[in-house]
Amino acid sequence: MGRAEAGRARQRGTRRAPKKGGVRRFFTPKKLLGTFFGLCLLAMGGFVVIYMLVPVPSANAQAEMQSNVYKYSDGTVLARTGEINREIVGLEQIPKEVQRTFVAAENKTFYQDAGVDIKGTARGLLNTLSGKGKQGGSTITQQYVKNYYLNQDQTVTRKLKELVISLKVDRKKDKNEILAGYINTSYYGRGAYGIQAAAQAYYGIDAAELNVAQGAYLAALLQAPSQYDWAVAGETGKRLVTERWNYVLDNMVEMKWLDASVRSGLKFPVPHAPKAAHGMEGQTGYLVEAADEELARQGVDKADIDAGGWTITLNIDKKRQQELEQAVDKELESKLDRKNNKTDATVQAGATSVDPKTGHVVALYGGTSATEHWISNATRDDYQPASTFKPVVLASALENGSKTQDGEKIGVNTRYDGTSRRPVVGSDTPFDPQNEDDQDYGWVNVQTAMNKSINSVFAQMVVDVTPAKVKRTALALGMRDGKAFPERPAITLGTMNASTWNMAGVYATLDNHGRKVTPAIVKSASHKDRTVDLPDPIGKQAVSRETADTVTHVLQGVVDNGSGFEADTSAYDAAGKTGTSEKNKSAWFAAYTPQLTTVVALFGESTKEGGEQVSLTGTANSGRANGGGFPARIWADYTLGALNGGSDAQFDLEIAEPVREEPVVTPSETPPSETPSTEPPSSTPSRQEPEPPADTPSQSAPETPEQSPPASEPGPGESSSGDPGGVETGGVPTGGAPPGGPGRGGP
Repeated sequence: MGRAEAGRARQRGTRRAPKKGGVRRFFTPKKLLGTFFGLCLLAMGGFVVIYMLVPVPSANAQAEMQSNVYKYSDGTVLARTGEINREIVGLEQIPKEVQRTFVAAENKTFYQDAGVDIKGTARGLLNTLSGKGKQGGSTITQQYVKNYYLNQDQTVTRKLKELVISLKVDRKKDKNEILAGYINTSYYGRGAYGIQAAAQAYYGIDAAELNVAQGAYLAALLQAPSQYDWAVAGETGKRLVTERWNYVLDNMVEMKWLDASVRSGLKFPVPHAPKAAHGMEGQTGYLVEAADEELARQGVDKADIDAGGWTITLNIDKKRQQELEQAVDKELESKLDRKNNKTDATVQAGATSVDPKTGHVVALYGGTSATEHWISNATRDDYQPASTFKPVVLASALENGSKTQDGEKIGVNTRYDGTSRRPVVGSDTPFDPQNEDDQDYGWVNVQTAMNKSINSVFAQMVVDVTPAKVKRTALALGMRDGKAFPERPAITLGTMNASTWNMAGVYATLDNHGRKVTPAIVKSASHKDRTVDLPDPIGKQAVSRETADTVTHVLQGVVDNGSGFEADTSAYDAAGKTGTSEKNKSAWFAAYTPQLTTVVALFGESTKEGGEQVSLTGTANSGRANGGGFPARIWADYTLGALNGGSDAQFDLEIAEPVREEPVVTPSETPPSETPSTEPPSSTPSRQEPEPPADTPSQSAPETPEQSPPASEPGPGESSSGDPGGVETGGVPTGGAPPGGPGRGGP
């Protein structure tokens, strides 16, 4: 070893170990362990103190529950609700197997645990502190304590109280007493608190008559009463509650409470349709239901609403609501013989009326009575809107700057081949719908096609625009998506599902110059110190003003010269569209004035169990029930009254071009300006004809068409793809002359 290396070795040998100092001396294993045990002892001591200080309170027992007050927009009372639907029953009145479904669903260790689930409670506290939502994993005892002694608040204080009180209750009360209290205090939906009320609400029987399958459904409901109610659940809700039902029964087999062979033979017990609560007769129940549903969309739990104490003011205008009810009675109900005419007995009417400037739902018609027909015809979305969708196709064409197959930009004067059953060009999906009564119209412009609801024209237009773009426009305007809304040419005939509520939003958006309108029925909602924050019904621009105003310009022609002539009057300026769905199962009239947008529809619903869709043909012995018939007449009568006899307000339109006059076209007849011998074959259906001289449109108002007797039912050639189109009430003057007069978009 050299001298240098020896020196370094001596230096290493004499180097002293560093002293422990600074922050590190506080984090020795011994001190950390001591700190941990100290905190544990402190927590235990704190819990002991809390345990001693927190008493078992008196039962809230709904003693503090109040009524909800629903008011019209002017502050007058519409309804009071909140009478608690509960009847306490002893555990001995509930079949043993039904009792066990609740244990299998919520707390398999119920009979062995000490009343609390420490892990579940800790998870709930952590979720509450971190803002991740409601707790999970509570025992039956904890849920009973929450229902019977405390409240539904999601706070740390309430959860700690729940834990302490649950431990005390489990020591003082028998398990069967706790189970009975839980089953009798839980909320099952449909305004039912407790198993007796739930058995009546869902199956029309007493709790003592429930079987294990029905009990498993009621037990499954407790997880999400509103979402799992079979009568109103969507596809997701039905799937989830079915899975939950199976989970409950499988747990019972696992716990040897149910024989596997019996389990395998059980079928899902579909509950009965709900009935409206007492005091909800007439339109009241529909209005209250619509308000509750809107609050639920804003995050207010249905159980909180049913618990009472709310003051809810609606946007419903009392006078307009009365006008709408009277219009339906006058123009429809007075002409029906529901007792002796089988067709009349199936007719259901629905309507939604919206102020396009505010988005407020000012009137709503849900059916004959909420206590007789529980489904609201105003908000139901299980019928096709038919040709009321055609303006959406035109709006999409204008908004996207779409072109015909010949490369011509689509506008109000674009001419299409109106030949019935003509195959569309440019689509991978074959489509060749027929017009009403299989009528041929020759080459017509967009205005005439809209006036007469010519299916073959709009079938080609949706292909020119593309179904995908049309659907995007529809969703932007306010329609709902779903499995019945595929991106195929047939959507041009309104083959998706829609409600009068949604369609009122679409047409109100057009009325509002393209700015999005989302119908809103709730004006305000408050509960003690809590007030619900409601979004502005008026949103951003859904389509450009020019697009919306141009569609309005075209729809004025439908009322003045087309299938909506029943709504035409000099008392107001109006624009709208008729619609009659496949096999006449629904008939619509969607229209608006500068101040009011209203959609009225008739639905054919069987009076038998299940209420399948049936034809409206023969309603009031009047043949085919078209959108231009009863719905248009109801709309006109209501609008006249709602506007106090009329209005001088006119549409303020910004349009790219007015509609040019077009020669009167009779079905199956070629216009004089065209020569049949030189007309090209139908291989290019959307070819734009050479533009005629730009004559100044007439400023004189068109003559009001004379009403003809209603058309008879179509024969075997009726379309199977949606609205048969054409002049839906017959006898309407043809031609595409633009509406004249101020505010009509003329030069």
